[in-house]
Amino acid sequence: MSFPVDVVVMAAGKGTRMKSLRPKVLHRLAGRALAQHVIDCAARLSARSVVVITGHGAEQVEAGLSQPLGTPDSAAPRLRYVRQEPQLGTGHAVQQAVPVLPDDGVVLILNGDVPLIGQATLQALLQACEGQHLALLTVDTGGDATGYGRIVRSQDADRSVLAIVEHKDANEAQRRITEWYSGVMAAPAALLKPLLQGLTNDNSQHEYYLTDVVKHAVAQGRVVRAVTTRDEVEVAGVNSPLQLAELERACQRRLAHALMEQGVRLADPARLDVRGELMCGQDVDIDVNCVFEGRVKLGDGVRIGANCVIANAAIDAGAVIHPFTHIDGEKLGVSVGRGALVGPFARLRPGAQLGEDVHIGNFVEVKNSTLAAGAKANHLAYLGDATVGERVNYGAGSITANYDGANKHRTVIEADVHVGSNCVLVAPVTLGAGGTVGGGSTITKSTPPGALAVARGKQMVLENWQRPAKKKP
Repeated sequence: MSFPVDVVVMAAGKGTRMKSLRPKVLHRLAGRALAQHVIDCAARLSARSVVVITGHGAEQVEAGLSQPLGTPDSAAPRLRYVRQEPQLGTGHAVQQAVPVLPDDGVVLILNGDVPLIGQATLQALLQACEGQHLALLTVDTGGDATGYGRIVRSQDADRSVLAIVEHKDANEAQRRITEWYSGVMAAPAALLKPLLQGLTNDNSQHEYYLTDVVKHAVAQGRVVRAVTTRDEVEVAGVNSPLQLAELERACQRRLAHALMEQGVRLADPARLDVRGELMCGQDVDIDVNCVFEGRVKLGDGVRIGANCVIANAAIDAGAVIHPFTHIDGEKLGVSVGRGALVGPFARLRPGAQLGEDVHIGNFVEVKNSTLAAGAKANHLAYLGDATVGERVNYGAGSITANYDGANKHRTVIEADVHVGSNCVLVAPVTLGAGGTVGGGSTITKSTPPGALAVARGKQMVLENWQRPAKKKP
């Protein structure tokens, strides 16, 4: 664009039909607040600034939104907040932003509860504005427009916009109009500011309507332009739990189709939920009912089984995540190495780092632990705050007792150790390389390399022991 763009996001409404203590614009769609989608879209437009107008639950809204990231070719827009108290209508809301809007830019007004507005559509609207005209985004699908402000156009060849008439104030002829106003407009700040000053509340709601700037602009001889879309989804707002659920499905369909266009194979695109950022390599296969949250990266050839929940994790090429596995990296993250096998019914918690060809089996939990290449914990086990060496075999029913009631301690299991079934490793403890822990043992002391450690009553016995050689197949 040849002119700077300042975005105003309307986020002051209460949203009483949501029947929630949370402000409407903080309800989540695909893992992010409704208004955050709008703010991030503004960043992709290379906006100079984003001004969020808050009112109901202002403190919650301001705390619940975050600075958008910049685009590859521009810095992140400046994010600031202004408050509308009391709420006296949409025009009154934008009036609160006037002091922080520079006169040299174009003001793009968006709604914080309309999260799927398209970048291309907004770019078309800004192009129609050209830095000098008032431009509106309208919708016309030829269907029922009940509840929306109708677009009244001139009858001459250019069909310019003459007014927006709110549904409650429209006459019968105007209510038959199928083109309606989406709530999105663009205008040069130098034009918009005096138009806002001329607003009155002489209407059935006794509110200051933003839409009235259109009739005032026309009265001044200004041409009002319109860009029309037929995609109701990108201008759909959220006023109830039903509408939120419907928009969630529409959003997920978009995300699923985008993944499949990249080559990802989805067993059923209708049974996928991406609630954050999902990045996939080539030849990725995802079964049904999987949920991805936060930031998830899947390498080439990764297979995700049915009914998995994966959050904040990086899964390397060729790894297989079997069904019903729960991976949640939170802030520390989780990493799964190349060719690893995880699940079914496994749980990887923050700080779990699995090396190449590691096997984590059914009902095994790993937290804040590193497992080196080839290590295995195949059944009913817990590894917490542990460092596990290469080719370790960790038996069924065994646990690391890493918490003493006040502090957590680390367990070190060196390479090629075999831990038998139903063992308790009481940290801090180190098991020397090549050693073995007999089944049912409680290990309270570190063991030297190559030792056999067996708990007999209250005594732990260390013996020199040579593990039998594996039989040739």
